[in-house]
Amino acid sequence: MFKPKPSKKAEIDTLIGAKTRINGDVEFVGGLHLDGYINGNVRSEPGSGATTLSVSEQGCIEGSVIVTNIVLNGIVKGDIEAGDRVEMGPKARVLGSVHYTTIETAVGAQINGKLIHRGPAAPGSGDSAAAGANASRKDGS
Repeated sequence: MFKPKPSKKAEIDTLIGAKTRINGDVEFVGGLHLDGYINGNVRSEPGSGATTLSVSEQGCIEGSVIVTNIVLNGIVKGDIEAGDRVEMGPKARVLGSVHYTTIETAVGAQINGKLIHRGPAAPGSGDSAAAGANASRKDGS
């Protein structure tokens, strides 16, 4: 039998309202909730621990996203690189590739790009296959 999922509330430190439009990159620490529009890249500050980006149904990002966790119900027009978890609601739309460790998608979510699974590594640390290739070169093989 299915067990109900425990309710996890993400802590929100920053809120971008529905009538707010940002043209430029956004870097944050903690939790960011987006109801508005960002034309630029969104990333959590490197080494800031567990961060969560939450994008509502009205929210839209035109740029790449590099975070630890993302809860997506809106639109991302760019690649998503999540160090830990991607959670996509039924209205979620991604026009780009999704790099993830764990992914959960609801019926109706759309991804128009590649799904790329990776082991538990920090976001932005590079492709794990490339890292393995570099390690073998250092050994002289």
